[in-house]
Amino acid sequence: MTQTLPGLRPANPQFSSGPCAKRPGWTPDALKNAALGRSHRAKLGKSRLKRAIDLTREVLQVPADYRIGIVPASDTGAYEMAMWTMLGARPVDCLAWESFGEGWVTDVVKQLKLKDARVMKAPYGALPDLNAINPDHDLLFTWNGTTSGVRVPHADWIAADRKGLTFCDATSAAFAQNLDWPKLDVTTYSWQKVLGGEAAHGMLILSPRAVERLESYTPAWPLPKIFRLTSGGKLIEGIFEGETINTPSMLCVEDYIDALEWAKTVGGLKGLIARCDANAQAVADFVAQKPFLEFLAKDPATRSNTSVCLNFVDPVVGAMSDKDQAAFAKDVAAKLEKQGVGLDLGSYRDAPPGLRIWCGATVETSDVAALMPWIEWAFHEVKTSLAKAA
Repeated sequence: MTQTLPGLRPANPQFSSGPCAKRPGWTPDALKNAALGRSHRAKLGKSRLKRAIDLTREVLQVPADYRIGIVPASDTGAYEMAMWTMLGARPVDCLAWESFGEGWVTDVVKQLKLKDARVMKAPYGALPDLNAINPDHDLLFTWNGTTSGVRVPHADWIAADRKGLTFCDATSAAFAQNLDWPKLDVTTYSWQKVLGGEAAHGMLILSPRAVERLESYTPAWPLPKIFRLTSGGKLIEGIFEGETINTPSMLCVEDYIDALEWAKTVGGLKGLIARCDANAQAVADFVAQKPFLEFLAKDPATRSNTSVCLNFVDPVVGAMSDKDQAAFAKDVAAKLEKQGVGLDLGSYRDAPPGLRIWCGATVETSDVAALMPWIEWAFHEVKTSLAKAA
């Protein structure tokens, strides 16, 4: 039986988890002041890069003694740069509960081949035992698992008097969740997530302890130019003043500045977090009424308010093979896209089959609420089609 189409459609159907929706009201006119056709090392270019750094500190509430740098290759480049320049001085504990955390583990174990690496994993939907980490070790973790929808609830589990450094991949948490800066020594993210900026560039934020590591420790392996943060044993301060290692896209820089300026108009960090929380709550309110849906994150305290991952738990779907469940989820996502009500909603390729709804600050709560009945419609449409084909 054909389901009745929902009455409302999202005004903006863009729910991709990266690159994410642009801020409300964005048009290309926002880029009119970009320093195009000019050297990024000229006064104008350097001033715009410095503006991006200063606004980052203001909106993200980064402590005054932390350095903020713009580096190549998005969050991945920033995190790789940190690992390759600072790891090896101490044993390291590596936490992984989704694909990106797994990627950092691979780099530590198979590329850097650190002998004193301890890996602690959890399946999708859960967290490792956070109390098992050793404060004398360095620590690698993602604050918010983009592909699992699981986040750490806080940073109380990180010792204030730790000897090791904490390396935090915060790419889908920055600007959406309260980062506990005294517990974070290396923090990275990209522009393309919560603020809906363009990709290609990453942010590297260093505590004074991280700077001390850089200036006192030389890794055993060679470093390519694109990773080098020191010269003559001293931090290259220019990197953290807008003198980027390689040539940045000034168009992307301008777009990031526009997003940060918009963030201030909605209440800064507090306002951004409130927008994310409202979006995630709109999903939770719907899921609570629908027995065929559940969150991949089992514990409500660890559920992401940005990358919200859902599973289908209908008995018919549950009886399918893993391959058929994946096909079912893809068919649901395809129907939503064909209707133009929800784009890029499929779960990440390594994650359990389901849907992933981006609920970051640039998404309107009204659009999330309008999307949810369409998910129910698409679910029943696919289920009915399968029953007819059987």
